[in-house]
Amino acid sequence: MAPYLKDCRVSCKLSWEDLQYLCRRKRLLCNELGVTRENFNDYEVEYLCNYKKYKSQEFFLVKWIGYSESENSWERRRNLRCPQILRRFRQDMRAALLQANEPLDSMSLSPSIASFLAKKAKQRIKLKKWEEIMNQTCKHKGRIFMCNEVDLDGPPKNFTYINKNKFGQGVEVNKATVGCECDDCISQHVKGCCPGLLSHRRAYNESKQVKVRPGVPIYECNSNCRCGPECGNRVVQRGIQYDMCIFKTANGRGWGVRTLQRILKNAFVMEYLGEVITTEEAERRGMVYDKQGVTYLFDLDYVDDVYTIDAAHYGNISHFVNHSCDPNLQVYNVFIETLDERLPRIAFFAKRGIKAGEELTFDYKMTIDPIDAESSKMDIDLSRAGFEESPIKRIRMECKCGVKNCRKYLF
Repeated sequence: MAPYLKDCRVSCKLSWEDLQYLCRRKRLLCNELGVTRENFNDYEVEYLCNYKKYKSQEFFLVKWIGYSESENSWERRRNLRCPQILRRFRQDMRAALLQANEPLDSMSLSPSIASFLAKKAKQRIKLKKWEEIMNQTCKHKGRIFMCNEVDLDGPPKNFTYINKNKFGQGVEVNKATVGCECDDCISQHVKGCCPGLLSHRRAYNESKQVKVRPGVPIYECNSNCRCGPECGNRVVQRGIQYDMCIFKTANGRGWGVRTLQRILKNAFVMEYLGEVITTEEAERRGMVYDKQGVTYLFDLDYVDDVYTIDAAHYGNISHFVNHSCDPNLQVYNVFIETLDERLPRIAFFAKRGIKAGEELTFDYKMTIDPIDAESSKMDIDLSRAGFEESPIKRIRMECKCGVKNCRKYLF
């Protein structure tokens, strides 16, 4: 090796686990990787894909991590030390047998059921990996889970999870250049804090719950302020605080989102993120989405209808939140790092107390009663976003929210 290369280091493309599996495949011991004589013949189960019973003994067809499917092997139950995988497989097998109207004590599985169980196991692995990507990307307190007990659909395709808005071509972002000098933004007089400097009321109480009416803008402290990240006037920017699950709905509404924890009334829930684009670009994309029968365009029309958020291909968990004619989420316009009224951030707060396990929804055609000059500026209509000047005739989409006051159609 050349002397000038002796201190060079190149990162390995394989994970630690992959290197361990490679050593075992090649029958190599490696103390640095922890592959020793004591655990040399230990192999990790990736998933189970078939089942049979012979002379009162249970056998499972095992797909091993690091090995191809052609190397799957039948193993006795006593040889497997993967209780969670076994329990999940038995639940899937029972559900598949019931669905196929086959006896639950079958000695072996039909090819169709075995194929389904293998696909189901692969789906769970894909969803788990997507969970990891989402949680690594967002980095907020609330964790995100994903489950599908309805069909074999995996993670969404052509979708990138993001933790802040992505700005498209033609979008001008003017960052705020001023901030407050408060030591404690909640206890000090409002006139000295960011809302007061802009002649507005403080939006949150001591419990970080929104106290202004829908339609009134929220001004949070920004990076120019003296206060720290735990400031009571920093709520939306702290991100999601509750564990949530993206799940497949059973009534044809696609994916949905449910909270795994109780959410108090007026608490911040999530932000609507996506690609911020011009209204002209939104009209072009809207024609395509309309033909597909989907809508992810959200007009930022707090003052002027200049920009739109498109969450079709870039977004966060809000991408999966369904419509309801009686929603439990309320939309607010929030300003943090920019005071440009054309570029509010869209935040969802709990309209009422929400129980753990309840699906989260907002109204795609939400309107705000004009209670004052500020609130009259906001009129949310996700189903019409990008179509204000378009002559296109829209396809009527049936609403499946199921509430008593359902309007029957989204648009």
